[in-house]
Amino acid sequence: MKSTAVLLMCMICTIQTFAQQRYDIVISEIMANPSSSPGLPEAKYIELHNASSTAFNLRNCTISDNSSTAKINTDFMLQPDSFIVISPSSGKTLLSTIANVISVTNFPALRINGDMLILRSASAELIHAVGYERSWYGNEVKADKGWSLEMIDAKNPCSGKSNWKASIDSKGGTPGLRNSIAGNNPDTDSPAILRVFTTDSLHVSISFSEPVDSTISSNINNYQLDGNTIVKAEPQAPLFNTVLLTLLNKLSPQKTYSLTVKNITDCRQNLTATGTANLALTTIAGTNDIIINEVLFNAPDDGAEYVELYNHSPNAINIKELFIATRNSAGNLNALKRLSEEDMIFFPGAYKVLSGDIEAVKKNYIIKDENALLQVASMPALPNSSGDIVVLNVQGDIIDELVYAEDWHFPLISNYGGVALERIDNKVLTQNKNNWHSAAASAGHGTPGYQNSQLMPAATVKGDIKIDPPVFSPDGDGYNDFLVINYAFPSPGYICNITVFDGAGRAVKYIVRNGLCGISGFFKWDGLDEKNQRLGMGIYVVLVEVYNLQGKTKKFKQAVTLARKFN
Repeated sequence: MKSTAVLLMCMICTIQTFAQQRYDIVISEIMANPSSSPGLPEAKYIELHNASSTAFNLRNCTISDNSSTAKINTDFMLQPDSFIVISPSSGKTLLSTIANVISVTNFPALRINGDMLILRSASAELIHAVGYERSWYGNEVKADKGWSLEMIDAKNPCSGKSNWKASIDSKGGTPGLRNSIAGNNPDTDSPAILRVFTTDSLHVSISFSEPVDSTISSNINNYQLDGNTIVKAEPQAPLFNTVLLTLLNKLSPQKTYSLTVKNITDCRQNLTATGTANLALTTIAGTNDIIINEVLFNAPDDGAEYVELYNHSPNAINIKELFIATRNSAGNLNALKRLSEEDMIFFPGAYKVLSGDIEAVKKNYIIKDENALLQVASMPALPNSSGDIVVLNVQGDIIDELVYAEDWHFPLISNYGGVALERIDNKVLTQNKNNWHSAAASAGHGTPGYQNSQLMPAATVKGDIKIDPPVFSPDGDGYNDFLVINYAFPSPGYICNITVFDGAGRAVKYIVRNGLCGISGFFKWDGLDEKNQRLGMGIYVVLVEVYNLQGKTKKFKQAVTLARKFN
């Protein structure tokens, strides 16, 4: 009779193999790099925590990452509110002295900088997934090696980074025990839209800030796209923080659409507010579609360098398909870096500010649109004296390139640290010294993510020459800081001399001598004389002499007013 009862109990254990509800069992601790741990064996491990009120047998459940799947081939009843450590075979002996351990083959790699871990039941149902990142540690020293990453609240399993931190246990982790940082950390945040992207003309991907309820997010009535009909909404496993929409009609190129999202909840039923986002079909960037618009290569002491890009084309571009690089002394591309690992739309007329330290940029400059800021890990360094910035597309074609120099700055600036160079006219070629000027002091010496303080599109030239403005004041306030001499000729090959005379008829500045002109373009004058000295307020005469090799000549003279002294 006794043996029959024992046999029946074993049968029950075997039949009750695993939880049927997601999050009943959660991945609660991860040791990715045990090297030099202050008190734990040098063995990788993953800890599972039964967060439910029911015991479950772990036989045949799996833990996988993007490259391998480990299967539990032994019976183990995980009791309510208890823990089990999963390790590779090589770590079982080391870890068994301090915790209950199940060893498996094909143990996940547990990459130091981040990995995707997926726990599935014996019937392959998704139970829990964690896409951890190095930043989750919140402590760079502990993220390096020797310390585990622990979950704070097992009842809040789908909040991601906000529910994980580095262990504070003196040994470096708590395998098989309650986590050192365990506590009440309820999820009160609603899921927010992070990104919307068109994967093709019939599909739209929505990325949320946290996992969303898979049943609610699959309801097509929770989405509305102007001018189109949504026929399917599919939350994407394993994290369920992305929803893929299928459209009835194809999206049109060079058109921006508005998507409305409502009634979406997370796994704790926090309801998102109704939100809207723009989307468009993307294309591969061509030459000058994306231009370098502003550069800070000499950062302030507590700041960071940045490069601002501007979408000069009528097309939406995928930022993931753009790269930035510099050139070495031999002229070869150097430090090539992809701008984003995530698909992201760069809309026509929009700006993107690239920096290795966006927080430092925000600390030093006025930011009008944080969505324009893009953190680029291992951003290529920009030398202070001179350098070369190259933007490329996914096919390796050069989209834009700027070879800058420190002497492009306004000469009377005493310290170039923290002063950005701004493009004056988007339609003028990038590699034109006259098309760049120091950002205005009144704008904080930089305008990352919005219109340049020195923006002055070339005036329409009805004749050959046009000089604007008639009154200018080079005082660094961003308003008429320099004089622009615009030209337009019927054919190439014209040469010009531009000279400035004072009221006594003395030549005080040679803006250009025997300069080869294009069909159209401009030169600028910043109010300095030949020795880069400040000229006084008053009336000056600009003389433009133009000739070509066929003997055609023309002179143009205009009086201008230098209205205000330098600050």
